[in-house]
Amino acid sequence: MKRYELITPEGTRDLLFEECLARREVEKKFASIYKSFGYSEVVTTGIEFYDLFTGGSRNLSQESMYKLVDSKGRLLVMRPDSTIPIARLVATRLKDQLLPLRLYYVQRVYENNALLKGRSDEIVQTGIELIGFDSKRADYEVLCLAVTALTAYKSLDFRLELGDIGIFNHLVDSLDCDKDTKKQIRQLIDLKSYPVLNDLLDSLGENKITTALKQLPSLFGGIEVLDKAHELCNDKTIDKILDKLRLVYTRLSSLGYGDKISFDLGIVNRNKYYTGIVFQGYLAGCGEAVLQGGRYNKLLGEFGYDVPSIGFAINADAVAKLLLSSKEAPVIKPADCIVWGGKGYVVEAIKYARELTEQGKTVENGLQDTLDETVKYAKTKGIKEIIVVTKDKTSSVDVDNYKGEN
Repeated sequence: MKRYELITPEGTRDLLFEECLARREVEKKFASIYKSFGYSEVVTTGIEFYDLFTGGSRNLSQESMYKLVDSKGRLLVMRPDSTIPIARLVATRLKDQLLPLRLYYVQRVYENNALLKGRSDEIVQTGIELIGFDSKRADYEVLCLAVTALTAYKSLDFRLELGDIGIFNHLVDSLDCDKDTKKQIRQLIDLKSYPVLNDLLDSLGENKITTALKQLPSLFGGIEVLDKAHELCNDKTIDKILDKLRLVYTRLSSLGYGDKISFDLGIVNRNKYYTGIVFQGYLAGCGEAVLQGGRYNKLLGEFGYDVPSIGFAINADAVAKLLLSSKEAPVIKPADCIVWGGKGYVVEAIKYARELTEQGKTVENGLQDTLDETVKYAKTKGIKEIIVVTKDKTSSVDVDNYKGEN
């Protein structure tokens, strides 16, 4: 026996029965929400050229991508992100479409998380992209859709965290250091690794900027966080960003979700293409964000189509896992009946079963050789009726009251 033929690669797993049902339910639920707001589905290729995810704001970590080579020796990757391929799609095939473009997707993404045990390398991701408008109206639409998605299952309590990448960008751009150091600072803030972050910033000298960056990952909580950030930074550019966040909070609170919304000014995300407001959504029972999104106004410009955009992505697998343990968990129901053909009438039974399925019934075709065996099987599966097909007639057998063949 070969060493790896009975196991799946690290970071992947097979799904069974209820797990598949839960995932499909989540995909269907979110797709229904998006479509009801006028979003149309797109699907990008599962394999992309490596070059798509390098350069400009698209510098995804080489180590995080699954790579392969095509027949011409060109380097490819399995799709690690949905937004970048959609930006490529819009800038090429949809460039002449009337704006705004409202797009949604349900597709797999792949990320190598070898150093993060318990993280899945293959997940189903669903989300939206609103292309073509840089306005409060567009921001509110996407944020309200994010809240709608997070409240899709009433038994799953949610929390939405708001931030703005502009705060981090403005501070780090003021530092006198190289790109690699700035990248490291971003990673440490994202991980909220305080000791290492402090040591790195101390090496750059003590000043207003390094002091603010040290505090940035700890600036999370209620509306008071914005006041703390104002006192800490004392910067006109940052104050404008804070005022915008305060207004967003007020608007969303008017919908009755004030107690569900908080701030995290340390949201810096690995995706460098974000340019403005960023947000993360959490569901009770999951320690990681199930929803991530934000505004990215320069990404499409890197493909020659300079239009602003905003969107979010949801980890459908994480939501499905929570759904399975909730009161709203989908249940696999037994078939309505078994259609069993008597000796010489197997094909006729299958034909009759097909007729029942066309009427909307769920039917199993009886494979057992005798009616007694079929009844025994039906009891095990919780199926209450067996329809017996013989020459020119059908008869119904009540499984619970069956007394045996004569």
